[in-house]
Amino acid sequence: MDFNKLDRQVDFILEIDKAKQILRNTILIDASRKENDAEHSWHMAVAAMALVEYADSKSLDMLKVFKMILLHDVVEIDAGDVFAYGNVDWQAKAEKERKAAERIFGLLPENQAKEFMSIWNEYENCETEESRFAQAMDSFMPILHNYKTKGLQWQRLGVTSDKVLLKNRRIEKGSKVLWEYIQKIVKDAVEKGYLKA
Repeated sequence: MDFNKLDRQVDFILEIDKAKQILRNTILIDASRKENDAEHSWHMAVAAMALVEYADSKSLDMLKVFKMILLHDVVEIDAGDVFAYGNVDWQAKAEKERKAAERIFGLLPENQAKEFMSIWNEYENCETEESRFAQAMDSFMPILHNYKTKGLQWQRLGVTSDKVLLKNRRIEKGSKVLWEYIQKIVKDAVEKGYLKA
């Protein structure tokens, strides 16, 4: 048997192991350390499974949602994680991530490389119900972490409630219920002193 295809798939699997080393600005809920990209994707996938009933669309292809969640931050192996509330050149970030996606997914056999790139692009373009729900979950989870750690990173990094609500408004596109919930906990975070108004 020719193992060329399998070798390429294994190379990809080995490469994405690096996502475990990409630290995010999000602190674990027990406040012990920063979360890594692999942990974020796993937690986000389980949360999507648990909260799917609150998606605006009642006919989501959850397999596609899970694929988007599992692949969306793989690009950070090359591009790195950026601070969501920072002064970021979002166009340069998008280009860096696109190049990373091409390189990393390009390790796979051609048909899988095209499929994975297509899934990643669908997530980035946010034009489908699945991508809107996946992006909603991507924003929902860090807010939940920040709230449950009493605003530890919000305070360290000088984040305000206006920034949190403005930056994460995309939650509403995937779930009006989750957006209402986020507004409620942001208000509570301000009242408790976890987050500046």
